[in-house]
Amino acid sequence: MPRARGAGYAPRCVADYSLADVAKIFDLSPARLRYWQRTELIPASPGDARQPAFGFRDLVCIRAVIALLEHGVPVRRIRRSVAALRERLPEIERPLGSLRVWVEGSDRVVVRHEGTLMEPDGQLVLDLALAPQEREDVLPLRPPGAAERDPSAALEWFEIGCRLDSDSGRQEEAAEAYRRALACDPGFADAHCNLGALHQQRGERATARACYEGAVAADPLHVEARFNLAGILEEEGRDEAALVHYRAAARSDPTFPDAQLNLALLYDRLGLARRAREHWRRYLGLRPEGSWSELARKRLED
Repeated sequence: MPRARGAGYAPRCVADYSLADVAKIFDLSPARLRYWQRTELIPASPGDARQPAFGFRDLVCIRAVIALLEHGVPVRRIRRSVAALRERLPEIERPLGSLRVWVEGSDRVVVRHEGTLMEPDGQLVLDLALAPQEREDVLPLRPPGAAERDPSAALEWFEIGCRLDSDSGRQEEAAEAYRRALACDPGFADAHCNLGALHQQRGERATARACYEGAVAADPLHVEARFNLAGILEEEGRDEAALVHYRAAARSDPTFPDAQLNLALLYDRLGLARRAREHWRRYLGLRPEGSWSELARKRLED
């Protein structure tokens, strides 16, 4: 059965990008995007939060966040910069998209407004000819904040983990970053979930299951944790428990096709054809093309 660490979403309309579209465009996990949105780092989409849609200007803002993070700008400084711009220059509609690093190799954040380059707190930047020292390419794993149990520091450790876990050679470092995030904020559901995904990739199912259970305890509506936990339970032959979590994932995000697909497959295997047909229909409505869609049509015709 298909397993997914990140959810798949269908666009709401031609003018909008779905969360899955944006995740593919920027090579980010849907969980990371959802967390940025939930914590108001990136603009909140109008309408139903379960079906987020992003416009082109939202993509500009997301690209700005990624660029700043790549230059080593901490998330907390990005948030402070945005807050300062909103207070000092309220005429800038989307301050996040206006932020830039000073020069290549710098982590100094500036904004250009009416032809003037300034820092978010209003200080003019006049020394553009003075280039900063080169930064090392590798970001060291060091505590982002002084406090040991600090929810804001947890976010920075989480971001470090997200940057590292796409590199197969640095996944242990990513796991350590997620563990440090959880030491700072034990209720950080996304960190629990991403750590679980790393353990699951290594075949450490019991540890992965415990991580997903921690994510669900912290956030009962966490789609990826519910879905991945259901997959592990199904592999262990605990079908009834798997159904509970697949159904919860589908309720949390009715536009997540893989939850509908796995429910249909599991109900079919259990001999519950009527319930399976309901989810085959829903899957087909969300994803009308593809090999699984062809199977859905055949199952509905039987």
